[in-house]
Amino acid sequence: MPNHSRPPKQLNALSTGQLWVVAAPSGGGKTSLVEAAINKLPHLVRSISFTTRPQRPGELDGVDYRFVDLMTFQHLIDSGDMLEYEQVFDNYYGTSSSFINTHLDNGNDVILTIDWQGARQIRQKRPHSKSIFILPPDIAALEKRLSNRGQDNHQIITKRMAQAPEQITHHVEFDYLVINDYFDNALQDIITIIRANRLSQPRQAQQHTELIDKLLSI
Repeated sequence: MPNHSRPPKQLNALSTGQLWVVAAPSGGGKTSLVEAAINKLPHLVRSISFTTRPQRPGELDGVDYRFVDLMTFQHLIDSGDMLEYEQVFDNYYGTSSSFINTHLDNGNDVILTIDWQGARQIRQKRPHSKSIFILPPDIAALEKRLSNRGQDNHQIITKRMAQAPEQITHHVEFDYLVINDYFDNALQDIITIIRANRLSQPRQAQQHTELIDKLLSI
């Protein structure tokens, strides 16, 4: 298998897309918010992670995750195709570098939902990436969301709640902080952040060079 560990061409060039990392404590709502943002922003593409965990009811391979066995996952690591990976609750999760490179090179923004450890790995390898941390309005809301989503048993929920405070301490490592109290408000905050980045003066000036030249020639 070829080595895909190369950086995207001209990673800091204005013509390429932006890599976004979104993290939150388990149950913080990052997945729902990111999916909603993708539906609103045509230039935004979700990174599909590889995982060794079992496929849950209703999940689709290649849509929710790429479900692989441990041997396949290890091969992807050895080939250099994992931008970041980690072990969570006895299962492995990782981000494909080749997937991200393809979409960034085409000018799309790529967004992925991972935990703070994965975000730290990506910042080290892709210093031009930008990150958003999502906080719940309070601990009670976090526990309620974990219970309502119906994905984990009581033991797992207790374990996730015990880890939440330590996860939340890492919010200081992120570029933006969004409070997920009311879903629509949090979604609008994320959309605003992403749109503002694409409207930066250098990016807009490059995209509209012809317009600016005409305006200056008057």
